[in-house]
Amino acid sequence: MKALIIGFGSIGKRHFEVLISLKKFDRIDVVSSQELGNIKTFKTLKETPLDEYDYFVIATPTALHYEQLKFIDECVNDKIIFCEKPLFEKLYDFIPKNQIFIGYVLRFHPFILKIKELTKDTKILSINAKCSQYLPTWRMGDYTKCYSAKKELGGGVLLDLSHEIDYVSWICGEFKEIKSINLKISDLKINSDDIAMIMAKTNDTIISLQMDYISKITNRQIFLDTDDFSIFADLINSKLIIADKSCEKNQIDINFERNDMFRAMHNDILNEQKIACSFKEALNVMKTIKTIQEQNNG
Repeated sequence: MKALIIGFGSIGKRHFEVLISLKKFDRIDVVSSQELGNIKTFKTLKETPLDEYDYFVIATPTALHYEQLKFIDECVNDKIIFCEKPLFEKLYDFIPKNQIFIGYVLRFHPFILKIKELTKDTKILSINAKCSQYLPTWRMGDYTKCYSAKKELGGGVLLDLSHEIDYVSWICGEFKEIKSINLKISDLKINSDDIAMIMAKTNDTIISLQMDYISKITNRQIFLDTDDFSIFADLINSKLIIADKSCEKNQIDINFERNDMFRAMHNDILNEQKIACSFKEALNVMKTIKTIQEQNNG
């Protein structure tokens, strides 16, 4: 098999390293304006012989996803196209003819998988998920120049940190009765939103989400309650606590590397396709995002 990676920033480089480690590909080429030494590189998609490749990885800024995904999808048949999250910067009317998967890699975090397993036959009463970091220290270099800071590039917490929307809907079901606050509230030198607070319901579950660029205490946490047990997951400090009705606590510690999730995701896409986010699921995330944007005059 042959793979093509479009974009070679930090996330493109990570995908390149992960695909090499899978040892499934005879060749991995790149579309990038950079000079990459021994890596075969094309400057643009239009000059790339797309029919030669079996697996495509779109790892460019969000605002380029629609144009690049549409172009590749029109040029090839019976291929697998992976696109980094979020799917697009806004909702488009697009029906693909190839298999498309989206890079919501947190589905492959050991704690998310454990929560999915523990709750598969259980009514979830409530879930609260929070992801916070301080943009100037999260993004390398001048944060004002990164795509996260620029609304026109698809930046802002609602799109940038939409992992929470994806994995919560994957675990609990489609969001309904959405209420939200989504805006720029801080003194950060950005034109994108820096906080999103979302309340929603599924058929059985009350949902509360917060994503922001403003917290100087980095955190990514989940609180989940059922009638029989409660779960606390700290994805930053790799700690999972399960408490039963007697409030007895059992802590699970799992050591893993970030690239383990990426390897598991690409392996799933290339084989069983049981966990990775499908195009349809990513489209539902975009519909939720659109609802929130419309509620906040976006």
